[in-house]
Amino acid sequence: MTVFARRARASAGRLHPELSLVSYTLLGHLEERDGCRATDLAAHYALDKSTVSRQVAALERAGLVERRQDPEDHRVQVLHLTEAGRDILGQVTVSRRAAVGERLADWSQEDLERFADYLVRYNAWPRSG
Repeated sequence: MTVFARRARASAGRLHPELSLVSYTLLGHLEERDGCRATDLAAHYALDKSTVSRQVAALERAGLVERRQDPEDHRVQVLHLTEAGRDILGQVTVSRRAAVGERLADWSQEDLERFADYLVRYNAWPRSG
């Protein structure tokens, strides 16, 4: 798992050196949810609010995220991807899929199915507080 995480961080760093793997994860979540509050990001990933705040600030400086007023509650700021954020996230997705495809290219169908089942099982493990 450590090697997997190191490779993911290295891959992220090559595409956009100023951003961490956490930043890419946050961008992905913002895309999935079509925006959310920073406090929602912190709660979802069980991260400290200050950690999320620093990551969001870096994403804003890089022009990948913008804040918008929540139309239902003008006191609330919602984070959204910018076009540049969508572009970077798309590049990362294409690159990661290509890397995974390359690594799995010579695996048998049975091995791929077993691997997929194990990933589903691993990801279904309940999160702790």
